[in-house]
Amino acid sequence: MKLFSERGILTKESPFEIAETSDVVITMLPSSANVLDVYTGPNGLLRSGNVLRPWLFVDSSTIDPQTSRRLSVAVSNCSLKEKKHNRETPVILDAPVSGGVLAAESGTLTFMAAKICNNLALAVSMLGISEGFALGQSLGISATTLTKIFNSSSARCWSSDTYNPVPGVMEGVPSSRNYDGGFASKLMAKDLNLATKSAEEVGVKCPLTSQAEQIFMDLCNQGQGTKDFSCVFRHFYSGKDET
Repeated sequence: MKLFSERGILTKESPFEIAETSDVVITMLPSSANVLDVYTGPNGLLRSGNVLRPWLFVDSSTIDPQTSRRLSVAVSNCSLKEKKHNRETPVILDAPVSGGVLAAESGTLTFMAAKICNNLALAVSMLGISEGFALGQSLGISATTLTKIFNSSSARCWSSDTYNPVPGVMEGVPSSRNYDGGFASKLMAKDLNLATKSAEEVGVKCPLTSQAEQIFMDLCNQGQGTKDFSCVFRHFYSGKDET
């Protein structure tokens, strides 16, 4: 907070104080529990009761649908202190983002729907690519050669051509800096847990999701929770890195 205030950016001590001085509020938090605390906690954004100043809340957290619906009901039951944009009641948008740390740094994050489904597919594709690299390298094929093959064939995907998990193959990605920075494995495990629960609620079988969740939970239990999720490559391969 001090860092921002020293740069002339207005800061507040609590979400409630932010709501008292803002017309639009954007939140981006790690978990459903964090979101509920920030919105409905003792010093939350909705603490003032049924009359609010902000006319628009945008929650860019990746959380379960039930929490999003709960927040929607809570906000829709409020009214505005002053009518804004021809509205008498505030609005909350469920708007998770896509692009990860690289997009955040470049200012190209994209709002998206179906974030849990997207991250489910991302996790499974990263596991598949990591398995492919592990097998290929164990058979004596270099990661650089494998990357060229994958990216000119049907295996091509974001995990191979933009976010390669093998150290020494691609610059500027977490695998090139000991998997520091990026999207933490513990957050991927959290998202996969949300996907698993959502699948159970609607009766959809997602065996790959369940297995992926277990693998990322194992990484967290091994002390890799803060490392980028592409470190899952190490779950399959412990041989010599690309030079």
